[in-house]
Amino acid sequence: MIHGKAETSAQLDQPVPAFSVLLSSTRRGARLARLLAESQLRDWGLPSDPGRLLVAELAANAASHGRVAGRDFRLTLRLAGDVLRIEVADTRRERLPVLQRPPCEAESGRGLLLVDALADRWGVTEGLFPRKTVWAEVRCAGPEPDPSGSGGAGGVPQGR
Repeated sequence: MIHGKAETSAQLDQPVPAFSVLLSSTRRGARLARLLAESQLRDWGLPSDPGRLLVAELAANAASHGRVAGRDFRLTLRLAGDVLRIEVADTRRERLPVLQRPPCEAESGRGLLLVDALADRWGVTEGLFPRKTVWAEVRCAGPEPDPSGSGGAGGVPQGR
């Protein structure tokens, strides 16, 4: 199941920076996923959002809906050109995510709506039983501006 645009072959030909970690399928593991992703995005010079928000939702889903006692989930971040791909794999393939609108009074059930709104495309890949990977991709604007206001290379503002 895929939502969004098709991949380009140019993205697949370049070396891809990646980060991957196994985390416990708990609320604490989901929180750690968000914090580690934010740190990795900063190391790559990328803005933390929307990547951080997508990781938070996908990791929370893995910890709640994809949880199997004694089994972890895997967070993987890949950067191909200007596309950030976020993957969260768990061991509950029989529980595939479904995009739906919960009743207004519901206190949960909106996570995939957020993923759908923030991601350029997202989907689910079924792996070897019992694994599934829920992924989301977003185009990145590029490195965050220098907080010192120096204007980048040479201290001269660009495009004026």
